[in-house]
Amino acid sequence: MTLDLANPVEIAAGAGKKPAAKLHVLTLTPFYPSLGDEVSGCFVAETLRELESLGVKSSVIAVDSVYHPRREANQKFPAAWMRYPQIPGNLGLSTAGRFLSASVVNRIRQIHSQTRIDLIHAHAALPCGAAAAHLSRRLGIPFVVTIHGLDVFNRCFADGIAAGWRRRASTDVYQAARRVICISGRIRRLLLEGMGDAAHAEVVYNGTDADFFSPGEAERSRPLVLVVGNLLAGKGQELVFRALAALKNSLPELRCELIGEGADRERFTRLAAELGISGQIHFLGRRSRAEVAQAMRECAVFALPSRFEGLGCVYLEAMACGKPVIACRGQGIDEIVVHGKNGWLVPVDGLNELIDGLRTLLSDRGLRTQIGQSARQTILEGLTMNHQARALQATYQEAAR
Repeated sequence: MTLDLANPVEIAAGAGKKPAAKLHVLTLTPFYPSLGDEVSGCFVAETLRELESLGVKSSVIAVDSVYHPRREANQKFPAAWMRYPQIPGNLGLSTAGRFLSASVVNRIRQIHSQTRIDLIHAHAALPCGAAAAHLSRRLGIPFVVTIHGLDVFNRCFADGIAAGWRRRASTDVYQAARRVICISGRIRRLLLEGMGDAAHAEVVYNGTDADFFSPGEAERSRPLVLVVGNLLAGKGQELVFRALAALKNSLPELRCELIGEGADRERFTRLAAELGISGQIHFLGRRSRAEVAQAMRECAVFALPSRFEGLGCVYLEAMACGKPVIACRGQGIDEIVVHGKNGWLVPVDGLNELIDGLRTLLSDRGLRTQIGQSARQTILEGLTMNHQARALQATYQEAAR
């Protein structure tokens, strides 16, 4: 499947026409940079900055449960951080929207009284989308919601009564929203398979800053595979480790750097030791955006054979840096990556295919360069931050009517 990189809708007023009134959008999100962490939720914050340049005024309320450590605003990305009560764990997710709505309604009324809010943009159905639905009914402000992952109905990989509650709560949000924004066609298909035409769904792909994430100096002399993502089993780091173990005799200088933190780091450390590749693996932990961009410029190949990915901003960032990316078929990213042309696709859990892909790419610098150039061109033609912001601006204008 390939991405249709049609030109984005132009919002600017034509000659002789009165410019559209400036929209004021309130963003309600659990994903946002905070003090000491500029990476989490950067895909939301950086898009808002681009929207501001297009004339969309943004107010941000970033939220978290009271059971998590308190977070404070990052000066680079201003937001009001607010906490809400919730029954602990996934059990309380279906009702968390009501608690969140009650926690933020006075702050939103205050913002609304100072500068009229035209639209609420909620990120994820639960809890922010559910809260936005309650707020919309109380305050008369329409809302849209973005689905970021493949767990469209918040089953949380489980069945049972609680999963049914979450599904019903999510469905109610999608039915009430003026628009349901899906970050890939795969997400939209999953939504429509579950709801038919009851949801007004559209695809707005994430974009990336192609100036910040750009090709730089030559890759390192020793071949390097870069993996960026939370250290969790579903992200596919284990598959990369096993592929490196299979290649260590033929490519003894091959190294792998992992950027990210997560619950499975200790398990991955043990696995590296068991496979005899500890000396080839470097866990770098969390890194700044600038450090991530630099690591992408220096690697030979970016690999993230994730099993459950709605789209994956890190793929776009690596592509913008002119690097061949390895990803899995059946995920949102395969709408963008064309195998062998602007990236490399393997089946989910396809170890042999991953080994072959790494061997092919790492042994042919010319092929890496050709694929990397095509990858960057794909970003420039339709997946920059500006492309995403213009698409969102058009959605906002329609939904706010």
